[in-house]
Amino acid sequence: MGPPPPFAPACAASNETRRTMNRPAPPPTDDELHAWVDGQLPAERHGAVEHAIAHDPAVAAKIAAWHAQRDALRRLHGELLDEPVPDALMGALERHQPRQAQRVSWLRWGGMAAGLLVAFAAGWLGNAQWSQGPAARGGAQLARAPAVREFVHDASVAHAVYAPEKRHPVEVAAAEQQHLVQWLSKRLDRPLKVPDLSTQGYTLVGGRLLPGESGARAQFMFEDAAGERVTLYIGTLDAGAAGATGAAGATAARETAFRFASEGPVPSFYWVDQGFGYALAGKLPREVLLKLATLAYRDLS
Repeated sequence: MGPPPPFAPACAASNETRRTMNRPAPPPTDDELHAWVDGQLPAERHGAVEHAIAHDPAVAAKIAAWHAQRDALRRLHGELLDEPVPDALMGALERHQPRQAQRVSWLRWGGMAAGLLVAFAAGWLGNAQWSQGPAARGGAQLARAPAVREFVHDASVAHAVYAPEKRHPVEVAAAEQQHLVQWLSKRLDRPLKVPDLSTQGYTLVGGRLLPGESGARAQFMFEDAAGERVTLYIGTLDAGAAGATGAAGATAARETAFRFASEGPVPSFYWVDQGFGYALAGKLPREVLLKLATLAYRDLS
């Protein structure tokens, strides 16, 4: 047999390239899942992690548990931040003040300059990331508060975690709707209402209480005759938005807007009204989700 044709190596390389391109991305590791929760995951791995959250209930439950743990740790001993500095430490500082006055002065001014630079950079990057056009519904334009972005993301993750559940999708079933609404209203310190989505074929399954960055959150779940589910995620945004972006964030938390988000495991339409956020999430075409969100918005306004 004679030597192989000269194009054989090129064909082999081409076949190897095609096999490499068709090879599925590796599943996310625990380190990558931790990085995703902490906002440290490289952008090229976001798709793999969000695919795992949407399609693997075990991964979704793990992410939800880590989110809850993170929020609990952030709230742990938070009241200590407002307490005065102990007298013993203040005395030690005053004794060393003459010798270190110049150094402290430089550190203070350097820290202020660095803080201004970081704040400017964060504001510029946040504005670039969130420039997605006008709101889907008329009204005030929603400010680009990080607290709002995190709220919408949490709503998407909560849907991905609980919507696939067969035996325990909710804590309190629709048969106890009055108790459910009273309980969640008390925990969120605000009168709540369940929107009527029956004209679109969706009835209430029930609801549950969830932790949030700035307090308790509520989730109402709805289902149609085919078993497709959507969830309405509700919670306060005043403290988180103001803490993240100052006066601009507080203004954003009071405004009313209506926007579409597709960054998380499932898409959602959300709005903010007088410091309270609402996000309706589901694995539905955008136009179908829009009809449901508009119905909920009108019923709750």
